[in-house]
Amino acid sequence: MTRSVGLLAVGHAGVDIYQGAVPAVVPFLVLERHYGYVAVSGVVLAATLLSSIVQPVFGALTDRVRMPWAIPVSMTTAGLGVALCGVGDSYPLTWLAVALSGLGVAAYHPEAARLARAASGGSHLAMSWFSLGGNIGFALAPVVVAPILSAGGLAASPWLFIPALLGGLVTVAALRSITAATGSAAAGPARRGTDDWPVFLRLTAIIIFRSIVYIGLSAFVALWVQQRSGGGETAGAVALFVLFAGGAVGTLLGGRLASSWGRTRTLRLAYAATIPAMAGVVWAPGVSVYVFVALVAVLLYVPFSLHVTLGQDYLPNRIGTASGVTLGLAVSVGGIATPVLGLVAELADLRTALATLLMFPVLAWLLARTLPEPAVLETAGSR
Repeated sequence: MTRSVGLLAVGHAGVDIYQGAVPAVVPFLVLERHYGYVAVSGVVLAATLLSSIVQPVFGALTDRVRMPWAIPVSMTTAGLGVALCGVGDSYPLTWLAVALSGLGVAAYHPEAARLARAASGGSHLAMSWFSLGGNIGFALAPVVVAPILSAGGLAASPWLFIPALLGGLVTVAALRSITAATGSAAAGPARRGTDDWPVFLRLTAIIIFRSIVYIGLSAFVALWVQQRSGGGETAGAVALFVLFAGGAVGTLLGGRLASSWGRTRTLRLAYAATIPAMAGVVWAPGVSVYVFVALVAVLLYVPFSLHVTLGQDYLPNRIGTASGVTLGLAVSVGGIATPVLGLVAELADLRTALATLLMFPVLAWLLARTLPEPAVLETAGSR
């Protein structure tokens, strides 16, 4: 892994803290403002809906215009939104603040992934390290959010802007490093080949199914584990940390397994194993639920960086578009389904809502069986 990819990975952690911060804020919204399941799922939707819609647009834009400057700007925007979400007690203003954070996240991922691809020389192992940065950011979110909000309540949310400032400084250093190495931070590797849109769209559907499971679980796992274990906000924060930290393990594991088994085979095995693991989250008794939360997190993130490199190889002439969909959409679009889960939880119960997520790894596994292994990255990815 090059120094540039390492710095971009640290910056990736800085921005993805704010994706993990939104679920981490949910228990405090329930405690202080007495929001119901539908209300808190609406807040999660705010972080993901705008991001899901505009992220592919940003990706297409980066295929035409290089915008490295947008990376630190979008990172600070993501931090500002979360920092403002606890100011005041208006639900619409909270929703808009979280939506602003989602917009920043949307602008970040396509250009950052394009630069990481250029800096890594096309290696999916190096890309797994870049993706790992985001997973670490997710894992750090409850560790950062819970102590601050436990001490000062939602009114302390402006302190959550600090990681954005630090991540922005690291990202500026990464851009300078890439400029020194290539002569231009906007430069990217020349790509050849034919864009395979039908296969890419099948991969996109897999990403959407995965995202529905992960975002739905991240929105409600803290409340679910509190119910199962009889613990308070700390038990919920631990569950989120397990979920997000397991993702970091899965990302590195995915890069290793893909080197031995191939990417598409790794995808199929991961999604097949997710099915019983998710059943364990729903029905495991007591504190044993933590084990299955960790298993689901690892298994859902084994394919994460592989989605990115597969998408970039299926669309070799549209790296920004592929990155915007596979890296950005992967962690945002599932929020669109979260209000439906919230409604099911209010009409029935939270277990029923989580049980409905079981169908999506099944669908992802079935579609993953139709994906071909691109020949392009077999040589590039082994570097």
